[in-house]
Amino acid sequence: TAVELSDEPEFTARLGRSAGHLGRALESGMPIYGVTTGFGGACGVRLSPAQSRELGENLLRYHGIGVGIPLPVPEVRAAMLARLVCLSRGYSGVSVPLLRQLAALLNAGVTPVVPACGSVGASGDLTPMSYIAAVLCGEREAFYQGRRMTASEALSAAGLEPYGMGPKEALSMVNGTSVMTGVALLALRRSSSIERAATLATALSVHAIAGHPSHFHPTLSRARPHPGQTLVAQRLASLLVATGEVAESQEPAALQDPYSFRCSPHVLGVLSDTLEWAARWVEIEANGVSDNPLFEPDTGELLTGGNFYGGHVALAMDALKTAVASVADLSDRQMAQLVDVRFSRGLPLGLTGVEPAARMLHHGFKASQISASALTAEALKLTMPATAFSRSTELHNQDKVSMGTVAARDAAAVCELAASVVAIHLAAAAQGAELRGGLESRPALAGLVAAVRPHVPFLTEDRPLDREIATLAGEILAGTFDRFTD
Repeated sequence: TAVELSDEPEFTARLGRSAGHLGRALESGMPIYGVTTGFGGACGVRLSPAQSRELGENLLRYHGIGVGIPLPVPEVRAAMLARLVCLSRGYSGVSVPLLRQLAALLNAGVTPVVPACGSVGASGDLTPMSYIAAVLCGEREAFYQGRRMTASEALSAAGLEPYGMGPKEALSMVNGTSVMTGVALLALRRSSSIERAATLATALSVHAIAGHPSHFHPTLSRARPHPGQTLVAQRLASLLVATGEVAESQEPAALQDPYSFRCSPHVLGVLSDTLEWAARWVEIEANGVSDNPLFEPDTGELLTGGNFYGGHVALAMDALKTAVASVADLSDRQMAQLVDVRFSRGLPLGLTGVEPAARMLHHGFKASQISASALTAEALKLTMPATAFSRSTELHNQDKVSMGTVAARDAAAVCELAASVVAIHLAAAAQGAELRGGLESRPALAGLVAAVRPHVPFLTEDRPLDREIATLAGEILAGTFDRFTD
């Protein structure tokens, strides 16, 4: 979808007024932070308006100290879009041509190469955003049409010219929370699909172990009405509805199921509820202005503040990654029950799909459960809250920082790990449900198994599953299975 700037007169007028406020402030000779002063702890240094352009250029250059592998292209594009929205609000004093250049890069598919590490989350994402701003000007590197190249080459290939930053524009490009916000937006979307896929895998697992649908009875949710718990229980109950004569044979095999099955609404529901408030916080961040300083749009009053502080995104992502990792742990625990004949209530060891005479030669999902456990451990390790690691930086001017970008990157990493765990669980649960039989009595589950099979066929003799699971995890993150919980 193309990014378009509004052609409404009020939009361009608002931006024009904002740029005019900056121009008049420069003419008046008043000190403007980051334009006619130094940055951060050096804000007492005074500069002339004529030096503001060079100051901005050096701001981008000296923040070129990012470390690590590049952020994925979708995350960088999300950050670019978040910055475009921020600067379009008319508080920053930037020009329409800057916004057009940013929109043009998005539409042309020119994506800056942004090292993942180096932001403390206040003043926003200075270092990673410097890479995006530099590419607008034809400096550093970019991805274009699947290749990594110099920014000047990418702009030329896309038919674009390097942009020359005006006063304050370099500062406005880097001084804010757009990278953590972009990463967080994608993590939220992926977490929602993970929660739904884990719900589907749970329903299949309950069928596979001949479990209790009554654990999801609406009275239990009415007795303790957390919205997420209620929603997940409703979904599970709907998926497990049995019809026809075969339904009479779907009797539970035990009085009650282990916690990983019985308490699944209370685990998955926590993620569902976390998504509600975390998404609200991040949506406010994405539609707000995280720049500094700002101009009051009507009066032109110049205000300095701390809107670049990523505390809301940081705490939202710390909570999200913990809830997602807990879902991965739930899937891993269910998976362990499915492959173990001591707990699977009559299913073959490892969920092997070969004839009984050949089972001693084949192992089914045995190693898959080991991988799921390893991935779950990695996800759980990443739940250490980033917000607890504030560090005083930058001459003790930035003496309290959010670590929001670290939290968002952790959340993104947990999503990748959890998607693979849930993919393994979903494939194994589909296998277990087919081995149990009786799916014809539960048409919702039969349709789900049919949707899994193009990605992971029924497992008979041992075969490598790595590519199949990777494909299934990708489909989960893309939301392919969301429709089964609508």
